[in-house]
Amino acid sequence: MKVSYEGIGQWAATFACDQAHEGEVVKITGSGTVGPCAAGDSFCGMVLSAGRDGACAVALGGMITAGYSGEAAPSLGWCALAADGSGGVAAGEGGRNYLVVDVDSVSGTVTFAL
Repeated sequence: MKVSYEGIGQWAATFACDQAHEGEVVKITGSGTVGPCAAGDSFCGMVLSAGRDGACAVALGGMITAGYSGEAAPSLGWCALAADGSGGVAAGEGGRNYLVVDVDSVSGTVTFAL
């Protein structure tokens, strides 16, 4: 049986987008604005959709699935995650702890609660 966590408990807010794209983790870059993260940055959420008018919906809570990179895959359970600088996340020290419920090493994705 395939389990899906898509959208569980998810809530979002609209922000101005500063070169952020759908599916990327982002940080606050200005008043009411989100933008890309550098490697090691803490992130506030993930862009769910971006409009042509410069606005985007950002998931700030609930379950999300993001790409991951780095030498080690995130571990299941409580795991420190930070931005990887390419729109995804990386496991390692310096990040905030998130509850990781699924790691797909074939597709390079991790599902966790924001």
